[in-house]
Amino acid sequence: MRVTPTTDPATEAFVAHRNLLFTVAYEMLGSAADAEDVLQETWLRWADVDLDAVRDRRAYLVRITTRQALSRLRALGRRKESYVGSWLPEPLLTAPDVAEDVELADSVSMAMMLVLETLAPTERAVFVLREVFDLGYDEIAEAVDKTPAAVRQIAHRARAHVAARRPRGVVSRNESQDALDAFRQATETGDLQRLLDILAPDVVLLGDGGGIKKAVLRPVAGADKVGRLLIGGLGKVAGRFSMRSAQVNGHPALVMSLDGAIDTVLAVRFDDGLISGLYAVRNPEKLSHVERETALMRQLREPM
Repeated sequence: MRVTPTTDPATEAFVAHRNLLFTVAYEMLGSAADAEDVLQETWLRWADVDLDAVRDRRAYLVRITTRQALSRLRALGRRKESYVGSWLPEPLLTAPDVAEDVELADSVSMAMMLVLETLAPTERAVFVLREVFDLGYDEIAEAVDKTPAAVRQIAHRARAHVAARRPRGVVSRNESQDALDAFRQATETGDLQRLLDILAPDVVLLGDGGGIKKAVLRPVAGADKVGRLLIGGLGKVAGRFSMRSAQVNGHPALVMSLDGAIDTVLAVRFDDGLISGLYAVRNPEKLSHVERETALMRQLREPM
């Protein structure tokens, strides 16, 4: 949607905040495709709003987006129950500015998105709006149809839940990239010992093929099992196979291509300097947003 001098105020406001609204929806849903659908629904409702009665257009748009995302999140929960194998968030190719915003990068990392999956829908909405976008309790209450007091309790419970499950320790981008480069070299050369040196003893590998592409159907745990599976599996790949580094969800990741087409996105989780989680997204329906950068934004209170 392109803004021109003759564009109406409703369109101007929506376009100005579109990246922000997409980020809200994506963090709640873990799916870029569903986030785009939520934005379409948000626009349809926003187009019918009397702007003269709206004091804060940005807050109003976030409220609509949150409500639509909550409704879709509950429907997604039912859909995931019949999903083949592990369900992983849809990876996004992100610009360098996302990685530079440490809080935003942390909130959209594959590891954190999986932690958010363990929250109930309302808890997830409250956590995202409060901890990531720094909305006030009154604003969040209007978005989730709860009292401010109830929102405070939900936020406290969600914060404690996430804190117990989020990655331990801070890993710099350089450290992450170095570990990922070592991982890449070890898998390309079949050097199992080098691979084991950078895998945590309790590392877990998750694969998402969506029933379309072959992937591990259950989590594989333990450095030796994961290492041997990776070395053995990559050694059997038929065709022209390549790996390249990319910024995915604000963090270094590997994009694997087979005969020139994107085949797998491999994101990682680090704990105490070692790779503790490997997330291999192979479902082709989830790979379209790795072909071009997706703009994300979390600031809410920039001047109009």
